[in-house]
Amino acid sequence: MQGIELYLAILVMAVANYFTRVFPFLFYAKKEPPSVVLYIEKFFPPIIMTILIFYSLNQVELSEFSYGSYELLSILFILFLHLRFNNYLVSIIAGTLFYMGLVQYF
Repeated sequence: MQGIELYLAILVMAVANYFTRVFPFLFYAKKEPPSVVLYIEKFFPPIIMTILIFYSLNQVELSEFSYGSYELLSILFILFLHLRFNNYLVSIIAGTLFYMGLVQYF
């Protein structure tokens, strides 16, 4: 892509992203959201945590030197954060940064 095509692609992505952010507010501003939306709102953070844990354990090599210690440290760190703050967002962001820092710098 060059020139105008690149700008059009960025514009289409921006409009699509904006629409997905505004969509819930347009349709559920004056009434109660459906039970499916409330279900997703309630159970989405634990699902994200589970996905992150499986992602971090996906390619653990128990035959190499670290023996999965980075992953185990990260899981313990996330568990500590969640028990201490009881906030999924803090646990997800700080745990991911902690794991990526261990993997990249050690």
